[in-house]
Amino acid sequence: MAFGRLQRNAQREPMSDINMTPLIDVMLVLLVIFILTAPLMSSSLKLDLPKSDAAQPTEAEGEVVELAITADGQLHWGDLVVSAPELKTKLARVAQRNPMQEIQLRADKAVPYGRVAEVIGLLQSANLSRIAFMTDAVEGANAPAAP
Repeated sequence: MAFGRLQRNAQREPMSDINMTPLIDVMLVLLVIFILTAPLMSSSLKLDLPKSDAAQPTEAEGEVVELAITADGQLHWGDLVVSAPELKTKLARVAQRNPMQEIQLRADKAVPYGRVAEVIGLLQSANLSRIAFMTDAVEGANAPAAP
């Protein structure tokens, strides 16, 4: 029997492989976050707004109340479809909180003027008089004129 010394390496060899699992986990989490937030980035309400060369965006102070009328005449409070009685109660609450609240009214250009006038009447009956009519800008309207 020979007693010899077994050769053992006291130090571990460095690991030359990159562990990809944490990187893949982070990428999957970012993908899920993107998938969940992407629909929230754009409004789900599609309107064909009238075009105006005088359309200039204004800075609204505080909370903005968006009211929209689609081509079929439905009323939308933000992204929620509301009926006329529901709209009256919502407008009454807004007027009670802030009588100088600006209402941004977006109406599809196919909506008859009578329907828009009805909504304006609802706004005025709730004592809300600051109404902003939202339009799309005409392309090239803000371009400087050529001499």
